Amino acid sequence: MSRVKKRVVLHFPGFEPFDAEAHRRRYARSARQSAEVWDFKSDVGPLVSTGAATHFDVDCAGPDWRTSSRIHVFDHDVLVDTLSRQSFTRRLGGGFASALNVTFNGGLWGYFRHAWRFGLFFLFPFLLAGLMTAAALVVAFIPHWLSLSSWNLLWSVPLAGLLLRQVMMPLATKFHTLHLFADWEMAVAMARLDRPDFNRWLKSCVDAACEAFSEDADEYLISSHSMGSSVAAHVIGMLIERRPDVIEGKRVVFATLGGAILQCALMAPAHALRARVGAIARAKEIFWFEVHCLTDAIHFYKTRVVALSGHPEARQPSIAYIKVKHMLSPDRYRRIRRNFLRVHRQYVLGPDVRAPFDFTLMTAGPLPAAAFAGFSRANIPAL
Repeated sequence: MSRVKKRVVLHFPGFEPFDAEAHRRRYARSARQSAEVWDFKSDVGPLVSTGAATHFDVDCAGPDWRTSSRIHVFDHDVLVDTLSRQSFTRRLGGGFASALNVTFNGGLWGYFRHAWRFGLFFLFPFLLAGLMTAAALVVAFIPHWLSLSSWNLLWSVPLAGLLLRQVMMPLATKFHTLHLFADWEMAVAMARLDRPDFNRWLKSCVDAACEAFSEDADEYLISSHSMGSSVAAHVIGMLIERRPDVIEGKRVVFATLGGAILQCALMAPAHALRARVGAIARAKEIFWFEVHCLTDAIHFYKTRVVALSGHPEARQPSIAYIKVKHMLSPDRYRRIRRNFLRVHRQYVLGPDVRAPFDFTLMTAGPLPAAAFAGFSRANIPAL
């Protein structure tokens, strides 16, 4: 297996309130864990902005190898911030409007048909918010239910407000309800492409991707996590549409980690996204593989994303199956296994033990990224 000495990475993170520097710090922590587990040295440099792109450099070395990687971060923190800065009422209304949009455009049916756990993930924040609203209304209108005088609303309505503020809002925060509402607003925007600010941002990402591909390297890795996979599909698809020469003759790998392209692509208006998925699948320079995990509910386990996007005849991505419990110590896994968002983040976090998949090793180690499509517990990466 040939070793990689110079790599360029285009990383598209998931939907989190993290800017590029926060992602760099997380990567540095994960790299330290990986270096300790695999017995190599790693050095993560500072964040640098050059033109349209933002990147940091990573140097890793073992006894007989050295690899330098430049990691370009395509964070969408500016979009997360746009959605999160809205008023509580606007966020609530926007979230429920997105739920209706997803439902009436076929998304809900598609989720339960192809990945029922993802369907439950979709319903969860809206059911929780609906139950909390109903509970507050019941308390507010207790006098009406008990046929009491309307004067009793003077104590029941403030009591409902207190219950909402002191009990229900902390509960909503604990389960990231409003954050998930914003996630679905972005999913609808990525499907419909009807928000000019989002579309301008996608165009700027295409410019940054061109800049990244202009650098010299042995390998170009496009890595994406969760919602970032839909963003990556748009950006790389647009790049192929407009500048196919940029990737010509290059060794390109597209790795989707807990990818949720179908979160957007299963909605009827997502014509452009589905077309771009097909363009990526047909690009001869790109080797595409997905990393799936049974215990991660926030992705489309065992589904064929290209076929379900309307391209059954195109080359389908390989699927590598992993288990989070095989990446962590028993104690750490016990602590996180019931936190579905934390389990979902493990794709891009550091391991406790050697495992078939390691994000740092794939993005900054000496092994070709495509090799991680074939690793398993019986075939662990060897440095």
